[in-house]
Parts: sequence; C-alpha cells; structure tokens
Amino acid sequence: MTLASEPPLHKLQFYVTTGYNCGYLPNKLAQSLIASPQHLIDATVYSGLIQQGFRRSGKFAYRPHCEHCHECVPVRIIVGDFNASRSQKRAYKQHKNLTTTILPVAFHEEHYALYADYQKARHANEQFNQQDNDEQDDAEQYRNFLCQTNVESVLVEFREDNQLKMISVIDIVFDGISAVYTFYNTRDAKASFGTYNVLWQIEWAKSLNMPHLYLGYWIKDSRKMVYKENFKPLEKLIAGEWQK
Repeated sequence: MTLASEPPLHKLQFYVTTGYNCGYLPNKLAQSLIASPQHLIDATVYSGLIQQGFRRSGKFAYRPHCEHCHECVPVRIIVGDFNASRSQKRAYKQHKNLTTTILPVAFHEEHYALYADYQKARHANEQFNQQDNDEQDDAEQYRNFLCQTNVESVLVEFREDNQLKMISVIDIVFDGISAVYTFYNTRDAKASFGTYNVLWQIEWAKSLNMPHLYLGYWIKDSRKMVYKENFKPLEKLIAGEWQK
C-alpha cells in the first residue's frame, strides 16, 4: 500500500505486519505499519515520516496499525512553551551533577550491561518464559534495536563521578529531536533519572533551536507510557493533525 504522494515519501511502500503480542496492553494483539525499503529512509525521509506518527527501531520505521485498537497516540512537547512543575524542578536539581557526553551510535559493552540490568528490573514483575528472557537480554537484539540507524542519531552518556548512570539514543529531525530510547541505573530508589532525562532533552532541543521533542506514543492505560502526560504543553497526533 502507499501512504503519501508528495516527495520524498512517494517512493516508499508500506506493509502491515502479522499480529503479535502487544508490549503495552495485556491480552491484546498488535500490528505495525512498516515503511519500506529501508535504504530510502534517510534523515530527510524520516523527518517526514515522524510527522505522520512513525517511530524508529533500528533501521525500521513503523507506526501502530491495529484494526480494533487506537490507543497508541503520537505525542510531542512544545519545548518553547514548556514550564516544569515543582517536582520536575526538584528532579532536575537532584541530578545536576550528571555530566553528559554525546557520541556516535555504536555498541559498547558498558552500555549493554546497563541496558540488560535495566530490562531485568523493568520486567521483574512480569511473566516471561525462558525464551523471552533470553531474547530480551540478547546482545544482538540490543545491537539491532539501538546500535543501528539510517538517520541522524546520537548516543548520550550520563555519568556521575565517572560512573555510568544513564544512556539515551536520540534522533535529530528537521523540526525537533526524537527520544528513541532511554535506560538507566534502577538500583537507586531515590533517583529520578527518567524525569531528569526528559528535562535534559528539552533543554538540548532549545539549545539546537528545535521546537519539538518527540516522545513516541502515549497510551492512556499503560503505566509505562502514562508519565508523558506530565510534560506540558503536549501535542497529540489526532486524525492526522497535531493538536494540543
């Protein structure tokens, strides 16, 4: 199927995947719309796709395409209008000693170790069979997910006293930056790394004179995604139009 007629998207084709277990809502099957071929999806093309609600996983550009569910709503922060809440300001102050280093996207053993630890903690209360666990912790899956890109991407290290605390992979598109994935040290129960990270990305977008921070999908009934509504003003892509 085709999705867009205007260049540079007119050369792309789109196909729908078979159903798979939804990673956000229990007991539901999900489907995705995949943009193809991969080699045509460069920074310019992806900038157009993200405007239409697409995201990136490795070299795949996709968006949800579920027949009976429309819970995945693309959202973005208007960075120039953002005002932090009191709790967000406390989180930013709490982690002000973190130092950042911006690197090319690549595989690092230290990063992968943090990622594997984060995944184990994040899914500690969920039921997975051994095959799922093996796949979740597999280094090759990590490489395909976060260490490959065909668009303009960076990897950001966050350290405290030279100890790695958090990693973010970020895409740069023509009207903003896109938070691909962030993982962090979960062992400090008092830390607010997730909140701090979004605030840091807002400030970085401002420094680049970018108007938007794309946060991916907001899902009302998913505890993993509900945090996004705490960052306002937030725009949602509804019926093909970005709305506050």
